[in-house]
Amino acid sequence: MLDSYRTLILPDVQLMLLEGDRDGLAAFCGVVHPVVIAEICEELEDDQVWQVLDNAELSVKIEIFEHISLRRQEMLVESLELPKLTELLEHMSSDDRVDLMSRMSPDRCESVMRLLASSERNEIRKLLSYDESSAGSIMTTEYASLPANITVREAIDKLRQQAPNSETIYYVFILDDHRRLEGLISLRELILARPDIHLADIMERDVVRMRVTDEREAVARTLARYNFLAVPIVDADDRLVGIVTHDDAIDVVEEEATEDAYLQGAVQPLDDSYEDTPLLTILWKRGIWLVFLSVMALTNAKVLDYYSHSYDRFTTLVLMFLPLVMGSGGNAGSQSATLFIRMIALQGTSRSGRSLLAENRSVIAREFMVALSLGTALAVLDFVVARVFFDRSQSESIAIAFTVVTVVVLGTSFGALLPLLLSRLGMDPAIMSNPLIASILDVLAVTTFFQIAVLLL
Repeated sequence: MLDSYRTLILPDVQLMLLEGDRDGLAAFCGVVHPVVIAEICEELEDDQVWQVLDNAELSVKIEIFEHISLRRQEMLVESLELPKLTELLEHMSSDDRVDLMSRMSPDRCESVMRLLASSERNEIRKLLSYDESSAGSIMTTEYASLPANITVREAIDKLRQQAPNSETIYYVFILDDHRRLEGLISLRELILARPDIHLADIMERDVVRMRVTDEREAVARTLARYNFLAVPIVDADDRLVGIVTHDDAIDVVEEEATEDAYLQGAVQPLDDSYEDTPLLTILWKRGIWLVFLSVMALTNAKVLDYYSHSYDRFTTLVLMFLPLVMGSGGNAGSQSATLFIRMIALQGTSRSGRSLLAENRSVIAREFMVALSLGTALAVLDFVVARVFFDRSQSESIAIAFTVVTVVVLGTSFGALLPLLLSRLGMDPAIMSNPLIASILDVLAVTTFFQIAVLLL
């Protein structure tokens, strides 16, 4: 839908820019959805983007700018005059503002900070201090809060005053004098409640909350689990410091899924989209993995060289069935790694590998039984094919079958346990990509194949 809008509207916008039609651009910004305008701005030159934004009302201008990709935002503010940049940052939501400022050069960031109010300056410094993977890095400080000792009528009046500066008012957080979280009430409950009743009598006291140091993925899972629109973020003293809204959680889930997809393909995750990433960065992030996988392949070549003295005894067997053995182990390992990486991601990577191992012994035992069953089935199939269709001897067919079941069990074991080990070490299990698993298991498959062949033949 956005593509069709962009195709239809972009030529008209470019014409208005060419003719300097300020009234038309103002009408365009007032009628078209900010997301669509942001998509169109991605296709324009930097000066043209500012021409469009300068003809929009301030609130609409900020909303459009916040929907532009972060990389493009960074490019747009590079040459922007400090007073205009300061005005822009002052009106942006706190989480989007911090995301942009974290990508600006230190000197320019400091220059802007000096022009901001001291309260905003302190808030930005505090948000920038949180770890990138923590809840604090994605939370917003723009939330609605009320004391517990006021009536519903008073609460609605106060909420009207807070609404323009709050990212969401559907959830109203009840705080004490020290800003400790006491309870929560939804806007729906406020509207339906009697005007003279006190908030303390109707608020929900058992509020699900997250710590500011919790992993951001854990916050996203909490929002998904309870179907919340927002979750409160508190510090060590249970004081409310911000909230994470559902749209920020969606961004986290998308980023984590993208990162896992990159790692599963043996590519170091990109910070921006492929189109916005510099060529040298892409070469580095892809090349570093390819070099490592090449080292694994050279290790495999070394193993083959070690067993080269055995080639003369069963050269045909090696040429015909070694790819089968290597493929069986690699494929089984990749399947198992995919299942366990996903399981760890859903259960929470913040838990140690030891606890995961203890809690999932039955799952690991089940995976071992699956591997043994699949390996046996493949072994029987390969035995029949080698014996009947390739006319190999019985001992050779047994060697092939026994090797296949062994490498399938080994591949499954490595595919299941290596992600758990990485999780135990505090690393991302998704590093155990399918190409890496396949490379490791190729070495094991070659070694196993020759050892069994030497023993049985």
